[in-house]
Amino acid sequence: MTQTPEAAAPGLALGQPGVRTDHPEPLWVQAADSVRERIASGELRSGSRLPPERELCRLLGISRVTLRKALQALLEDGALASSHGRGWYVSGGADTRNEWPNSLESFSETAERMGLEATSRVLQARIAPSTIDDAELLGIAPGLPLFRLGRVRMLGGVPIALDWALIPAALLPDADAHDFSTASLYEALTAAGNELANAETTIEAREAGSDIAAQLGVEAGTPTLVMHQVVRNRSERAVLVSTVQYAGDRYRLRTYFARHNRTETP
Repeated sequence: MTQTPEAAAPGLALGQPGVRTDHPEPLWVQAADSVRERIASGELRSGSRLPPERELCRLLGISRVTLRKALQALLEDGALASSHGRGWYVSGGADTRNEWPNSLESFSETAERMGLEATSRVLQARIAPSTIDDAELLGIAPGLPLFRLGRVRMLGGVPIALDWALIPAALLPDADAHDFSTASLYEALTAAGNELANAETTIEAREAGSDIAAQLGVEAGTPTLVMHQVVRNRSERAVLVSTVQYAGDRYRLRTYFARHNRTETP
């Protein structure tokens, strides 16, 4: 499977017109507005990468300090997203760090809700016998076949997470019929007759190793959030086990806590 190339901003001409030294507004405000206008017009597409900062300074006719102030404002507005070592991306008006829900929702469903396009780079899709540890997690006999799916998950062309999933092969007999670079695993499981009901989830912080960092386009040692899930059906049978490692600056989980009334006992 070949790597999906990063989208580039075509025909970018930010300096025509936009930033004027004789204008009463600060230069960084004009620069930010110039980028916003081109996003709104469709000249800058969702997921496209902006030119390097040196080139942006030349196109806009501003200093690096002024540019970074404009980019930071666009980041805070959700118009742009940043990727360590790879530059700045158009987020299409939705911040790629937007909150994930506290309901059981697939990556594709989350992307649709956020108004972004979900795609994947498939690293592995094969059937293999289950190990003792895998079998224990899924409640099956060791050695039974599992469908193993590894993907780099992307929103608008920007790598968000590394996703490894294990599914008993009997629950997804047509696994090879799906193109998981665009297909939703949850939808495939549901279509095969599996009703997904709940997920036991743990989340921990972990530094990105060199291999993970290369897949996510971040520097080695960058903080990531690792989510382990066991997804079950309404009969509490394990359908899917997954480990998803998110770039820490592109993921935020929303949750809800309620305090129960405490009653005194005599």
